[in-house]
Amino acid sequence: MEDVDEFSASTVTAWLLYTRETLRQLHYNVKTMPNVNILEICGRHKLEILDLAHNSIVGVEPNYQRFPCLKSLSLSYVSISALDLNLLVYACPKIEVLELVNPEIAMSDAQVTIELSSSTLKRVYVEAISLDKFILEADGLETLHLKDCALEFFELIGKGALKHFKIDDVSVIHLDIGETVEDLETVDISNFTIIWPKFYQMISRSSNLKRLRLWDVMFDDEDEVVDMETIATCFPYLSHLSLSYDVRYGVLHYGLQGSSDLENVVVLELGWTVINDLFSHWVEGLLNRCPNLKKLVIHGVVSEAKSHEECQMLASFTTAMVEMMRRYIHVDPHFKYE
Repeated sequence: MEDVDEFSASTVTAWLLYTRETLRQLHYNVKTMPNVNILEICGRHKLEILDLAHNSIVGVEPNYQRFPCLKSLSLSYVSISALDLNLLVYACPKIEVLELVNPEIAMSDAQVTIELSSSTLKRVYVEAISLDKFILEADGLETLHLKDCALEFFELIGKGALKHFKIDDVSVIHLDIGETVEDLETVDISNFTIIWPKFYQMISRSSNLKRLRLWDVMFDDEDEVVDMETIATCFPYLSHLSLSYDVRYGVLHYGLQGSSDLENVVVLELGWTVINDLFSHWVEGLLNRCPNLKKLVIHGVVSEAKSHEECQMLASFTTAMVEMMRRYIHVDPHFKYE
């Protein structure tokens, strides 16, 4: 139900009452006047997937508005209090997937805090949320994705089941994903200001890491360097490495120090925001560290109004890459320009 400016509340209610006994999935993205209480109508039935948008949830009663079969809950542009959100998750004893997109969290005091707890959650996606504190207790959580969020404090409490961790354009002062991260397989960080020593300490015990992506990352300390020696020795099973080249204040934040090879890396993604004559040397330095590489992907940003200097840089890089690929004939190159 979507793409309609406004639906009759009586029609929606009648339809839900008629179908709720056999309903398994409900994707609801319409506005009604007055608001339809989906939880009251569909609670205690066999709904497995609920995708709710542009609705208000007030006064959740977890004993009465219980969803014994619900596995996936998505709330987009939904008005709900932090307490009701916690109670709603509690009312779904089999929930595995939770998505929150731009929710309107009702404020009970000056500080906005969300505390969620579930032993069955496996995947959580949070987008466009602004909070003082977000505490998530989920022992079985495997995938966590935060996007376009502003948080002062985020903490994941669990038993170390997390496998995939992704941050995209997030502002957070305190970030804690727990001490037991041995099962982490994917770390994907983009558009994020990072304190590398603290972040590295958090993921350094993830010896099973297979994919590492650091893209458009700002370093809190302009002199911080992520060296390949550290990555090679701490993540021996790494197979997919993505780094964006960035030089600020004369410092290349991804250094080539050390001699250890990235033996298992088969896919290497490299990119730039502003190209200079050192980029091709950096690319070759990384190619030398990946003896079993199969695929190289170069991402570039090219402005429409290219200056003469930028055209020369791009021409020089293209020539260097052609010569380089003649020496690395086992590598399949791809180029993606924006």
